[in-house]
Amino acid sequence: MAGILQVTVVSATAEVWSGEATMVVARTTEGEIGILAGHEPTLGVLAAGEVRITTPSGEKVTAKAEDGFLSVDNNQVTIVAGLAEII
Repeated sequence: MAGILQVTVVSATAEVWSGEATMVVARTTEGEIGILAGHEPTLGVLAAGEVRITTPSGEKVTAKAEDGFLSVDNNQVTIVAGLAEII
């Protein structure tokens, strides 16, 4: 089984989604980034676009996010955006 990430997506006003994932794909100002368990610590500036999360059960969760950043450290992925919503 693939490793597990703990993921939190928050907007300026609320927590949008939180849970376990096997993969997170997000758009940054440097391009699209894919994150799996064991990813090196990373800090990126979000570009407007989608954050795609795959849960351990295979469910796909998609959020629209812009104006923020993402942080990856020790299998924890935190996405903080000025605007974020599940689509």
